[in-house]
Amino acid sequence: MARRGFAVDAVEPVAELRDLAERLHPGSGVTWRAGALPEIPGLQGPYDLVLLSAVWMHLRPEERPLAMRRLAGLLAPGGILLITLRRGEPPVDRRMFDIAPEEVAGHGAGAGLKLLRIVDEKADRLGRDAVHWNAVALQLG
Repeated sequence: MARRGFAVDAVEPVAELRDLAERLHPGSGVTWRAGALPEIPGLQGPYDLVLLSAVWMHLRPEERPLAMRRLAGLLAPGGILLITLRRGEPPVDRRMFDIAPEEVAGHGAGAGLKLLRIVDEKADRLGRDAVHWNAVALQLG
């Protein structure tokens, strides 16, 4: 997105991963920021697009409504929120949840977002038989 001229803020809670991303993509125009849901302190909108890739499934049930309200508050009028969801039995060694896209849509509705689309990706791109992905697109306004 940055290569196409868009201003991009990327939020990553793990310092080592942020540092690695900056080293792998020098001069990309991406601004890397420390932060994590549900609050993402210090991040200011408005954004036309917010993308959460493989993030939502790490939030505990009680964190999800607050996180959705925070994300909705970052959107510009008409802004789009895209969330990818890893589906399938979560690994036992990580805090991860199998969250239905309908639950995400419900939290979105509670935060003033309308559902645009739910996409079932069917297969996992890494070839894991027990994993598949959904994407949820929500819009403010």
